Amino acid sequence: MDIETSLKEAMEIGGALGVALVDYDSGMALGTLGGGRYLDLEVAAAGNTEVVRAKMRALAALKLDEKIDDILITLTNQYHVIRLLQTRSGGGLFLYLAMDREKANLAMARHQLRQIGAAVTV
Repeated sequence: MDIETSLKEAMEIGGALGVALVDYDSGMALGTLGGGRYLDLEVAAAGNTEVVRAKMRALAALKLDEKIDDILITLTNQYHVIRLLQTRSGGGLFLYLAMDREKANLAMARHQLRQIGAAVTV
């Protein structure tokens, strides 16, 4: 599934406020949808790249032979989910989804984001 279709499907997840497909090697968003005045997805892409890198450094320091599936950030009124993707090229990508906490079903959103992530082609 191409980037645009992936982002559109992610925005159909209940409570979705914004979504970005991010290259965490560069911190650049390859595509964004939603967001708005209070959710700058370009800034979120760069900031969440640092979150992913920090967690990867922590896993390496702990010598854990694990991979990150997703990272959840719970705010007062929002959920932010970072879903790391496996790419054929070995490059580092993640889907970032911000959701309204009152409207979102977190378990369902993680399930749907996993399915979308598995189908993304870049």
